[in-house]
Amino acid sequence: MLIRIAIDGPSGAGKSTIARALANEFGITYADTGAMYRAVALYALRNSIDPKDDEGVRNALGNIKVDVSIVDGVQCVFLNGENVTALIRKEKISKAASDVSAIPEVRNHLLILQKHIAERGSVVMDGRDIATNIMPDAEVKLFLTASVGDRALRRYNELVERGEPLSYDEILADMKLRDANDSQRAVSPLRQAEDAIKIDTTGNSLKKTLEIVSETVRRALKQ
Repeated sequence: MLIRIAIDGPSGAGKSTIARALANEFGITYADTGAMYRAVALYALRNSIDPKDDEGVRNALGNIKVDVSIVDGVQCVFLNGENVTALIRKEKISKAASDVSAIPEVRNHLLILQKHIAERGSVVMDGRDIATNIMPDAEVKLFLTASVGDRALRRYNELVERGEPLSYDEILADMKLRDANDSQRAVSPLRQAEDAIKIDTTGNSLKKTLEIVSETVRRALKQ
């Protein structure tokens, strides 16, 4: 049975964590599209290109090759042949990824790869425009969200654990900015697909959210 699960939602909603868990539960591939944008952002920063410089980033795309493959059962992201999976999780890369993802040419550059992954077979894919653009015919479409304050607190706790301390207020302000960038960009803005199931995780523990999402997916697959 072909199972394609599309998960959209704002930054910090827990999409990647939930998507990985679903992929493990159903024994299917997980594709983190956000990681691809992070790879482009990493290239820009490494080469002293301002992620907000549309022209500079556009001109660099010809030198950027992003690929995703499974290594020892784990999805890894490669930038020009280099495994950058760990490097792209830095908070400064997250901010830069939000900027480069607003550039239409960047989205087009990665679109082919994302659609190719979606066509390979059963997959869980998360991002901002999966159900509306990448996998509009997915068997299950979810829109995962939470209050901006809740999402900022989760990100704050994650960064503290990683040893990348930022103040909660800084993270909250950045998250509000990223929400605006994602929802207002001209190409493939963040929005809930008409037939997507909205799940608000505000106040939930990860365990509780996983239970809700898993049951929601199982019900949707039975219909």
